[in-house]
Amino acid sequence: MSLAATILHADADAFFASVEQRDDPRLRGRPVIVGAAVVLAASYEAKARGVETAMSGRRARRLCPEAVVVPPRMSAYAEASKALYAVFEDTTPLVEALSIDEAFLDVRGMERIAGTPAEIAAGLRQAARERVGLPVSVGVARTKHLAKVASALAKPDGLLVVAPGEERAFLHPLPIERMWGVGPATAGKLRNHGIATVGDLARVPEPALALVLGRSLGRHLHALAHNRDPRPVRARPRRRSIGSQHALGRERRSPEEIDAHLLALADRVTRRLRAARRVARTIVLRLRLGDFSRVTRSQTLPHATAQTRTVVETARALLTTAQPLIEHRGLTLIGVAVSNLENDLPIQLCLPLDGPDRALLDAALDEIRDRFGPSAVTRAVLLGSDREAAPLLPD
Repeated sequence: MSLAATILHADADAFFASVEQRDDPRLRGRPVIVGAAVVLAASYEAKARGVETAMSGRRARRLCPEAVVVPPRMSAYAEASKALYAVFEDTTPLVEALSIDEAFLDVRGMERIAGTPAEIAAGLRQAARERVGLPVSVGVARTKHLAKVASALAKPDGLLVVAPGEERAFLHPLPIERMWGVGPATAGKLRNHGIATVGDLARVPEPALALVLGRSLGRHLHALAHNRDPRPVRARPRRRSIGSQHALGRERRSPEEIDAHLLALADRVTRRLRAARRVARTIVLRLRLGDFSRVTRSQTLPHATAQTRTVVETARALLTTAQPLIEHRGLTLIGVAVSNLENDLPIQLCLPLDGPDRALLDAALDEIRDRFGPSAVTRAVLLGSDREAAPLLPD
């Protein structure tokens, strides 16, 4: 465990509902429910009336009849999540994603360049307000568990730091439901045995706790109750592929219809690729035929790309190779994906020097040397030799 409280847990407040209130000023300050049949999210104004996530829409409207019910807009939430994670990653390179709107951040060693962990957390919250337009609550502690507990207690729109040496005094008076990983069923079992607070839990011997909850969960919660949580913050892995697919149903589709779907999928995938600032080398076409068999075709390009045209042309070529199977068995699903992803960094552009172009290049080089001398153009590997050369072509 670190000697300092350097782990942050950042969590957007009522994320879906906050995005709706951000995008529609008429909803600000009013109770908002996202989702009609089931509550996907509720603003704090609705939560104050007893509305909770996963509650039936009918019950939520009975509890809060004046609530504004809005349909979910998943694309808007995905964009807000991307912007939120950009703030997280600008804060520290050590970001571990937990969900679309919350993450752990490790800010060890950043005090000289960014201030204390509390100051960094305050800056993160301000950046989320200014750049994303959303409130974010942050907990700061020496362990992931305690940082998450602290951020929950800081809500809404707050910051709570648990100082080293004060962890147990902070943790033990809390109800057991505040522990990360203790849901209603586990809390019910514990309360049936007279365990109501984290302090009560800490006083129960681990073997006795294992009899109530099972060996694994008992050991885990016993350790957390004593603030033993050695889990480090691990940077979230980058996606290895990006894809999209579309079900076509059982009816026969013309080649023009199939091509239109392929074009739409490629456009969607490459937009996501560019939004993630990635490029891909491998294009994958996935098909499900009328007999429920699956066919996969792929091609790896010589150079990574995020260009829609390149992906479309490659996917069309792959589709052509599968055309006999489609004509014979029919097609019920088509998908396009890209893999072998790389960061979209500035790269040296490549010249088309294959095949006949190679001869044209040689002719052009000969002409340059004839006109300006044999040392006018040379290969990079020859630089530093006794010849005079201009660096143009790599070896």
